Amino acid sequence: MPTNPRAADTVLARHRQASHEYHLMETFEAGVQLTGTEVKALRAGRAQLREGYVRVENGEAWLIQVHIGQYEMGNRQNHEPERRRRLLLHRREITYLDQKARLGGLTLVPTRLYLKGNRVKCEIAVARGKKLWDKRQAIAERDARRDAERAGARALRT
Repeated sequence: MPTNPRAADTVLARHRQASHEYHLMETFEAGVQLTGTEVKALRAGRAQLREGYVRVENGEAWLIQVHIGQYEMGNRQNHEPERRRRLLLHRREITYLDQKARLGGLTLVPTRLYLKGNRVKCEIAVARGKKLWDKRQAIAERDARRDAERAGARALRT
C-alpha cells in the first residue's frame, strides 16, 4: 500500500502553468464522462488542459475546452477533440463549486487528468487569477530560494 495516495495514480495530462497563473486554493476529484475513443486517446497521451476550465450549468459541472486528440484507430466512431464533457461530482460539491465561482469571483481550473484504477479522474482547483506583480513576486521568491540552496550546497562542499 503506497503511503502517498497520488503515487499509484497514472497521470495522463497536467496543467503545468496553473500554479503560475492562479492561486490554487482547494482541489476536488471528479470523474469524467468519456467515450471509448477518448479513453484510448488519453492513454496514448493525447490530452491538453491548458485552455480548459470548468463551468456549472443547470446543476451539472462541465469540462470545457479541454483538447483530447482523436484516436488514430477510431474511424467513424471517433470523438470531437474539444467537446464538452460532463464531470461526475456529488450534488453538494457542485453547489459548493457554483457558489465559489459566482459569489467569490473565483474560477474552476482542471489541473490534471489521471487514472485511478481503471477510471479517468480530473483534479479541479478552485483558483483566483494572479496579477502580473504576483507572478513577478513568485518568480523572485523562487530565484531567491534557488540561490540560497546553491549557496548552502557550496558551503557543504568546501
